[in-house]
Amino acid sequence: MVQPEKSPTGPCPCGGAALMQCCGRFIDTSGQAIAAPTAADLMRSRYSAYVLKDEAYLRATWHSTTYPQSVILEANDETKWLGLEVRAHTQSGENATVEFVARYKIRGRAHRLHEVSRFVREEGRWWYVEGSFPDKK
Repeated sequence: MVQPEKSPTGPCPCGGAALMQCCGRFIDTSGQAIAAPTAADLMRSRYSAYVLKDEAYLRATWHSTTYPQSVILEANDETKWLGLEVRAHTQSGENATVEFVARYKIRGRAHRLHEVSRFVREEGRWWYVEGSFPDKK
């Protein structure tokens, strides 16, 4: 699987600042990574991990009760992620939701993923639990 370049000074895939000032500080594999302080930060960093094809980070941030046993990122994945729009972030105690739209292309055809992700905080750390898809009714 070919990974996009992970340049510390390049732009963050989520649309934020330079990668290491944004999501890269959570994804960092040099042993210096910090936990995302909010569910929205975790969701943005997970989007960036999809763009960077970092399955290890996706697995490391998935809650154990919904953790997938199968491969998350297929080796022949042709997805080209184009952008992220965070629409809402709500938190109530140790639970949070983040609504977002991610745009992408597969073989030149445009798509969008509209998801409401659910997160839980345990021992000070946010975890992705699951997502629902408002557009699929």
